[in-house]
Amino acid sequence: MSAFPEKLEEILELFEHLPETERREMLISFSENTSQHEPIEGDTFDLEDVRKDDECTDEVGVFLNIDEQGGTHFRVKLGPKVQTLTRAMTAILCQGLDGSRPQAVQEVPQDFVPRIVGSELVRLRSQTVYYVLTRMKSACAVYLKRKRAAS
Repeated sequence: MSAFPEKLEEILELFEHLPETERREMLISFSENTSQHEPIEGDTFDLEDVRKDDECTDEVGVFLNIDEQGGTHFRVKLGPKVQTLTRAMTAILCQGLDGSRPQAVQEVPQDFVPRIVGSELVRLRSQTVYYVLTRMKSACAVYLKRKRAAS
């Protein structure tokens, strides 16, 4: 059994078999689709976390909904200065983690990132490629803590 949610594993397998040029093209394609994962006006969320951290070039908002079956659904709003690679990872994570339980999101190992972006880009962009995943894990942790406190 994979350490990754099924949808994320499918994306990983897609990227792993691509030559470097196609991998970068696919990352650009994902980055151009981040608007599909933005909050929609009128949506309500179980948790909203909007802030600008030192390790990111602009404000990032992470919005979390938990469905009746306990699955996560993320929406992410990125400021205009957020880099292409961070945008790509945002779209990949929103798609790949959709429907996963909060605990499963928290348990996703970060070592999958080079499988998607390649070791060269990881080395060049180090922390930015992990930023959105860290924020999503944090949102799940806060949600679970609030849920336990309410019980």
